[in-house]
Amino acid sequence: MYLEIVSPEATLFSSDVDSVVLPGVNGEFQILENHASIVSILKSGIIKIHTHSQSHLVLDDLHGEIVPHIDDDKILTIKISSGTIEMNNNKIIVLAD
Repeated sequence: MYLEIVSPEATLFSSDVDSVVLPGVNGEFQILENHASIVSILKSGIIKIHTHSQSHLVLDDLHGEIVPHIDDDKILTIKISSGTIEMNNNKIIVLAD
């Protein structure tokens, strides 16, 4: 499954992933491969990207810093203040603020 996270300033992430956990306005939700098509609004929180090839890093998009994390070496986390997600045909696009 392919994930792309885009902010007004830059593309924050673009790669194949195993799953993604998102901060929805009605609570956190996870998307796995072959998920039904969905469009949703996101609130302030952390996007957790589960990968099979990336090391666990924390991206502080407010300061542009990437910081290693010690819990799990296959998770990338990105803080957002709000956003929108669209999932269709195993491609996820997140427009993040």
